[in-house]
Amino acid sequence: MAAARIELKTLMFTLTGISALELFSARVLPSGSVNPLVLTGVVRVIELVLMMAVLVFSDQGLAAVGLSKATAARGFLKGFIWATGFGCFAAGAGLLMYFFLGIDPLTLIQAPMPSGSSRILQLILVGGIIGPLSEEFFFRGILYGYLRRWGIFPALFLSTIFFVILHPAKSLVVTQTVGGVLFATAYEIERNLIVPITIHILGNLAIFALALLLRSVG
Repeated sequence: MAAARIELKTLMFTLTGISALELFSARVLPSGSVNPLVLTGVVRVIELVLMMAVLVFSDQGLAAVGLSKATAARGFLKGFIWATGFGCFAAGAGLLMYFFLGIDPLTLIQAPMPSGSSRILQLILVGGIIGPLSEEFFFRGILYGYLRRWGIFPALFLSTIFFVILHPAKSLVVTQTVGGVLFATAYEIERNLIVPITIHILGNLAIFALALLLRSVG
């Protein structure tokens, strides 16, 4: 099933809504009255609902980003296969970097982890599940879907650039760049947004798990 191209009005309505939500959260965060992780999670959920509503009411529907009940299970399976395959490739590349280039590959995927079990659970929920859902819906579903009218490579390049720029964790720029290319490539091939969502979630959870493991043995 080929995903439809996203229309300009869909992109603009989405950008307007997300910008308003991000500005609101930026004004609330400095006050310190709300837990930043909780606020981020709530904002991402609202953004996700907003994007879905924009697609539905614009008459394009969720099929425009390759979402349907009929293909959901297949999307999860494909995403797991993609994530597993890339994980094996990344592990092999990491070993080569370590042995031949003298570069510790763990420095490319280190993620700061908060202290306290409740904070860790919040990070896993927001950064490992809610964040990837919202980000893939926008960066691949909406943005890539709009840019795709100019070809695969412009869409892949530009959507990845925006994905990296708009991420707060600048220390993970290499990981974000590789991730952006991987997610867009998987979406282009599979035409099912569940695939990059699954890869993104599994990838983030793997990074968090590795960070916790390294901290426990460090």
